[in-house]
Amino acid sequence: MDVDVQNIRTDFPLLSRQVYGHPLVYFDNAATTQKPNSVLRKIDEGYRFRNANVHRGVHLLSQEATEAHELARRQIATFLNADSSDEIIFTRGTTEAINLVAFSFGEYCCQAGDEIVISQMEHHSNIVPWQLLAERKKIRLRVIPINENGELCLKEYRSMLNERTRLVAITHVSNVLGTINPIKKIVEFAHNAGAKVLVDGAQAVAHFAVDVRMLDADFYVFSGHKIYAPTGIGVLYGKRELLENMPPYQGGGEMIKKVTFEKTTYNDLPYKFEAGTPDFISSTALAEALRYLLDIGWNKITTHEDDLLNYATKRLQAEIENVQIFGNAIEKSGVLSFLVRDIHPYDLGVMLDKLGIALRTGHHCAQPLMDYLGIQGTMRASFALYNTREEVDVFIDALKRVITFF
Repeated sequence: MDVDVQNIRTDFPLLSRQVYGHPLVYFDNAATTQKPNSVLRKIDEGYRFRNANVHRGVHLLSQEATEAHELARRQIATFLNADSSDEIIFTRGTTEAINLVAFSFGEYCCQAGDEIVISQMEHHSNIVPWQLLAERKKIRLRVIPINENGELCLKEYRSMLNERTRLVAITHVSNVLGTINPIKKIVEFAHNAGAKVLVDGAQAVAHFAVDVRMLDADFYVFSGHKIYAPTGIGVLYGKRELLENMPPYQGGGEMIKKVTFEKTTYNDLPYKFEAGTPDFISSTALAEALRYLLDIGWNKITTHEDDLLNYATKRLQAEIENVQIFGNAIEKSGVLSFLVRDIHPYDLGVMLDKLGIALRTGHHCAQPLMDYLGIQGTMRASFALYNTREEVDVFIDALKRVITFF
């Protein structure tokens, strides 16, 4: 059975907006997704009826807020198929989660001369923290190349792994190319070499089911705002043994058992990595967003989004002259990056916006990938469960129209 897109669209109030007198076509979902009414209600209910700090109060409001926050943690653990909710750390998003691992795992496991492996298609958030670690610890970064289709060169990857490799940090889905990387195989190769693996799942979790135990990932990170939840909330999953041995990332309240001026004893997992007041409203809204997706069903979501991507790709190739598409992997999800002739993507993006089409233009926080491709940036249309073929038609027609101005 197909996704009932028209019914789903009624759950997302922002989609009814008009932009410059045109119905909004929102194709910037890889940057952030819109929020359904159930998530908005969850945020509103939290602030209206149980707004009290968690874990600290004996009064009813605090107990209710604490239970809601910890229930959300358990629901997220189930969503990822983690072994325990203690392996779920709340962060501000993917970026903070990667920085946490880079600092804490880096302090625990990395010495001068060690190596970290990343790839050519990484987001800046999965490059810069490792560069900072490399400067601190005098370690070496190695970069997996990609082929002309935007797929990882696995043979070269395997040749990079050696006794000095401490960690492989890899994206699950490229935010520019849409490539779905073979994470299970990547993890297997790394583990055979004695290395750990961090997976950046920011572009994956909204599009298909993720099972961290099946993948055998050591760390898995994602952001709430890319999966129909609020901004400012994200998740770090980590295997218990690693998290228990890693030192805290930040100090303060909540991450302690006992503090004296001479010594501090750290709290148990997961609280050891959650200094300060957590975003206990957004955690419950994130869990609600995940419930919303599960109620629709992954098979329906993935099939619908794959259909949109294939339909948009075929129309773009067939009807737009001199179009160049970046990312032609066999396994691909939700992202269509392209250029038209020598027209600057910013110029096309501004003119499409005047017709109600919201796309992303630029380097997409992947400047090393742009350098490799020999370009400054691309247009990027990215799809979500609430998008339609009719919106693709509007987009293609609008693109034809604005191209005539050049």
